[in-house]
Amino acid sequence: MTTLFNDPARFMEDQLAGFLDVYGDRLVGVDGGVVSAAPQPTPQVGVIVGGGSGHYPAFSGLVGPGLATGAVVGNIFTSPSASRACSVAKAAENGRGVVFSFGNYAGDNMNFALAVQRLAAEGIEARCVVVTDDIASAEEPAQRRGIAGDFTVFKVLGAAASEGLDLDAVEAAGNKANAATRTLGVAFSGCTMPGAEQPLFEVPEGHLGLGLGIHGEPGIEDVPLMSADDLAHLFVERVLAEAPASYGKRVAAILNGLGTTKYEELFLVWNRVSALLAERGYDVVQPEVGELVTSLDMGGCSLTLMWLDEELERWWTADAYTPAFRRVAAALPAETRERAAVAPAAAEPETAPASAAAQRTAQAVRAAVSDIAVLLAEKNEELGRIDAVAGDGDHGRGMLCGIEAAATAVDRLPAHAGPATVLRAAGRAWADDAGGTSGVLWGAALEAAAATLDDSADAYTQDDAVGAVRAFLDSMQQLGKARVGDKTLLDALVPFVESLTGRVGSGEPLAEAWRTAAAEADRAAEATRDLRPAVGRARPLAEKSLGTPDAGAVSMAMILDRLAGRLATSAPVKK
Repeated sequence: MTTLFNDPARFMEDQLAGFLDVYGDRLVGVDGGVVSAAPQPTPQVGVIVGGGSGHYPAFSGLVGPGLATGAVVGNIFTSPSASRACSVAKAAENGRGVVFSFGNYAGDNMNFALAVQRLAAEGIEARCVVVTDDIASAEEPAQRRGIAGDFTVFKVLGAAASEGLDLDAVEAAGNKANAATRTLGVAFSGCTMPGAEQPLFEVPEGHLGLGLGIHGEPGIEDVPLMSADDLAHLFVERVLAEAPASYGKRVAAILNGLGTTKYEELFLVWNRVSALLAERGYDVVQPEVGELVTSLDMGGCSLTLMWLDEELERWWTADAYTPAFRRVAAALPAETRERAAVAPAAAEPETAPASAAAQRTAQAVRAAVSDIAVLLAEKNEELGRIDAVAGDGDHGRGMLCGIEAAATAVDRLPAHAGPATVLRAAGRAWADDAGGTSGVLWGAALEAAAATLDDSADAYTQDDAVGAVRAFLDSMQQLGKARVGDKTLLDALVPFVESLTGRVGSGEPLAEAWRTAAAEADRAAEATRDLRPAVGRARPLAEKSLGTPDAGAVSMAMILDRLAGRLATSAPVKK
């Protein structure tokens, strides 16, 4: 919800005052909105964008060279008055007239049309370019709402004005951009007005609202929630179905966030959108992914395409500099971009054939990696829930990412690889892909275990297995700097290694000793419920952690238990 405010009735004025304080070096506040303070070498048509607040960066964040000359700012989701529009226009106009541009909403249409009349009476020529990009809102294009397509139209208007075109030509450029622009949006959650306790609408659980508006309007219909790839497919198919007939296959594209959808989520969706457009023969010119036209705290996103001809492409790619949007020609030299595109991949080192005994042992290690991958996929959410009590909830996801990377790396090795090579590859892949504390600990520990083994050995003994496990533990202790009792994975691993070492040293078979030691690790992991974390992210939440076992200790015990099952079915190791 919209959490931070003072007087909800003054939300617009209060936020605008802060905005102008931040950007006072380039913008000027006037009655009704803001205008650019940037000097113009020669007079040009003023481009005035506007509408209600709650859509930042639209509208005030788009004022600056190459884009809007001024922005009219209304209350939350409310059309600004005609007098406000006139005030901003007069401050921005320098003798060549102004073009107002805004979304197709009744209040905006009436107020800006009235402003045009009033300005004409005072000798200032003004025009209106109305944005109608929302394909879900009406069959007839002229009846459609303006949503994220506002941005493509504003960008073209600003670039055309910067070229010194006259009022008629700038207006025509804006109308041309609007006729070539199509948008479809979806909502995952409604938005909440400052001071309100409930959102303007709610999306049913497990659904998304298809065809949202940016003034808090719900979608045209609720459809089942889908994956990112499926959403990308929906966007591309629906928007391309509305393609204007007179254009080719070069498009500008915007994947726009509505307020609370993370940029990482948008990039994930864009990755599939980009591939789908390429499959259909489209060339995307300088795409934009991020928040450009929002709706307070709405969860959702939209795809906008503007079909390009030579003029529209020139205006779309032209430089601009505003608080929220900056574009410069050739940000990197062409040769730099080319070098980045052809950077060679690192060559895979060749693997020498291991001994027959080593290859057999390596097969058992490969099977163990596969077993652990299945286990962590099953326990991912459970481990995440445990970790979320006093941590960031990422332990299950991180462990799964690590073992999946390890499994992939192991699968790439030739069949003749030995156990040292397999463990080393698994460790490096785990550390590289999982990241975080568990990633580096597990990765380094697996490499340390690998270093104790010889791929040319004719046989392996129980002492070799214990030595590898001991090296695994030593690496964990040295790198993690933790001790037993600190509420970490060591609380499960140390008693396991001590038990295993003692039992094997007393002549107990490895599989039996491992099973008993794993049971001790499980009991020790459960006992971490009564411990307070002394290291790591959970340390500041020590009291909150009481009553919940440590996620790292739990996952360690789970893995040791699963390996006990693998050893029970493997060929015995020589004593």
